[in-house]
Amino acid sequence: MSKSGPGGDLRNTIYRYRTMSGRTMTRTRRIAYRLLAPILAGLVRSWWRSCPVVVAVGEEHLDAVLAAQPSFLPVYWHQHNLFCTGYLLAQQARRPMRIGFLISPSLDGELAAQVVQRLGGYPIRGSSTHTGALAMKETFQALMREKVSAVLTPDGPRGPRFKFKPGAVLLAQMSGRPLVPMAFCASRALLVHWDKFVLPMPFCRIAVAIGAPRTVDRSIGAAGLVKVQEEMEQQLKAVFASARAALQRA
Repeated sequence: MSKSGPGGDLRNTIYRYRTMSGRTMTRTRRIAYRLLAPILAGLVRSWWRSCPVVVAVGEEHLDAVLAAQPSFLPVYWHQHNLFCTGYLLAQQARRPMRIGFLISPSLDGELAAQVVQRLGGYPIRGSSTHTGALAMKETFQALMREKVSAVLTPDGPRGPRFKFKPGAVLLAQMSGRPLVPMAFCASRALLVHWDKFVLPMPFCRIAVAIGAPRTVDRSIGAAGLVKVQEEMEQQLKAVFASARAALQRA
């Protein structure tokens, strides 16, 4: 079920009122989220502004893919989420693209969806773990109908880290939209212990790298899809190395 909610253009807004666990959105929680969302969005914006992107390698790949397609599939590892996201959202003011994010269909996910919306992103409600088929359907529809470039983290928050799972490749094959690998490197950062999420230190420098678009032929079979997964793993390692080298030069 997809509709526009009172807070704006949210896919699967049924999740705003009842989650898959049966928990409902109470009035108190709704008010709390409306108060918290602008505060959290402001903190994230301040963090992004304090860490300037001093170099972006491969921006010509963004221009090339947008000249050929109305939307695409940015892919980066889960640990690179924060500043690859910030870079893409900033590019919406310069390039004709809308950036979307798959967000859990939970009550806590509703807060994340409101924050993403305030930052200029397009929330797509679904969980690759618990509502995989629905998440794939909603992402596909956003990609094709709304021309949203849907961000995918192919290793996901649960890992295994740096393993390119098949979902992104399947979505690229079904949609005909290209995968575009990305990574960032920070001059100073902390790693969250349990999932190695990268948290750049305030006032550090950031380098972003974008790799060449990769389309997935609709005729290839299972073995071919596995090969694409392996190749995309290598591409994501390569773009990170490119970002690190660019930062050292900068």
